[in-house]
Amino acid sequence: MDTKSLTIRTLVSSLASSSDQTRLAALRHLRRTSNEDPAARPLISAAGAVPLLAAALYSPSHPIQDHAAATLLNLSISDRHPLLSCPALLPALAHILSRHATSSAQSAVQSAAATLHSLLAVVAEFRPTVGAKPEILRALISITSDPDSLTRTIKDALKASFGIALYPPSRTALVRLGAVPVLFALVAKDKDGKRKVGIIEDATAVIAQIAGCEESEEAFLKVSGVSRLAMMLCSESGNCSLRTKENAVAALLNLVRYGSERVVGEVKNKVGSLDGISYVQEHGSPKGKSKAVAFFKLLLDGGSSAEIAQDLYPLHSDSGSSCQ
Repeated sequence: MDTKSLTIRTLVSSLASSSDQTRLAALRHLRRTSNEDPAARPLISAAGAVPLLAAALYSPSHPIQDHAAATLLNLSISDRHPLLSCPALLPALAHILSRHATSSAQSAVQSAAATLHSLLAVVAEFRPTVGAKPEILRALISITSDPDSLTRTIKDALKASFGIALYPPSRTALVRLGAVPVLFALVAKDKDGKRKVGIIEDATAVIAQIAGCEESEEAFLKVSGVSRLAMMLCSESGNCSLRTKENAVAALLNLVRYGSERVVGEVKNKVGSLDGISYVQEHGSPKGKSKAVAFFKLLLDGGSSAEIAQDLYPLHSDSGSSCQ
């Protein structure tokens, strides 16, 4: 056994120590090693670190939680299978996510949300498993609704929610747990009269995704969602980025695809200006352009929801996570 492997095995074995000081020292080393040396990540996992790191998330020591969560995030970037195969991981992540209101736990919460995003963005088979955990969905929604949540934590929670919503049945679960009003509240201006562009883009990406279920219609109508999405497409909405406009188009298309004639009529009535759609058609990504074309077909040709272009899945939010 080479020196690196031996050192890692010694550090991992220290995670089982009854001494918080010993565990914390080992975690600091593992966090740094997993950050700086990608080749060490599979060695850390192979040494049996993942269940011990998951257990460390329950520690009353916030530094232990922080270093354990950051190490799991680093492992998730390039050595995902040991995390996916650990039954203790999701309950442990849910535990940390639910502690988001504790200021000293913010760093661990952010790492936990980013770990979910890292896994969900790449491993499609993991999405149904996470979507079946209501405690995780509730925690993510709670993070995004908490005015004291850090911007970075909100963004990672939104990206994790997006990954969950890529599995269609999970969209219904998110709607029923109250995600729609929370997401639209994020899009609204904050107390300073503005909202960070990145949050708006990520929130509208999730909005567009969860619009793709029958249960979304009533929830969107209750918060004037159609009107608010239509406003993003108005030429006067110069503060809306191109990506936000693309997401608005995708959301409206999905509402029509899965909704009743009532919501079809609502969309046609509210989208009075075609300038924003033209802008997306001309300047958008390939997916954005295809959705703009489909939207024009709906508005100008009177096409029914069944006649709209088939590829109506919302645009993906950014993938990838940073090491901690």
